[in-house]
Amino acid sequence: MSNPFTKAETNWIRGKQVIFGHILSKSNCYRIVTFKSKDPLKKGYSTLAKTKELKEYEKNFALQCTVYRNMGLSGPFKLKGDIYYPNRRNDLDGACKVLFDCLQECRAITNDNLLQELILRRHIDPKNPRIEFVITPINL
Repeated sequence: MSNPFTKAETNWIRGKQVIFGHILSKSNCYRIVTFKSKDPLKKGYSTLAKTKELKEYEKNFALQCTVYRNMGLSGPFKLKGDIYYPNRRNDLDGACKVLFDCLQECRAITNDNLLQELILRRHIDPKNPRIEFVITPINL
């Protein structure tokens, strides 16, 4: 099997990170919160708030993310990984938002808009749901 990274990228790679637990889906992790204005002449506003489950997952993710935590990657990067779900009900696109929010929360990356390449594979492992991934900076 050939190495998919350039020589410079291979020298930088920190290693594969494994995060244990079932990654949540974006669609199930945010709720709409409405704030009413104290001033009767002004309208209130609505915003999205994280659920208790998402906050707990982010906390657990940050504790487990020892390979990339506080890396502060502030340039273009690629992520290659595998997501192991407990069943077939979950899809990859909902997990992507949560994954990148968690990476920003634990300061592995500064902004998910720096992502240039994403390769994710979906697997089923009912006994051991998890995410395995490698982040690599790239030169454009």
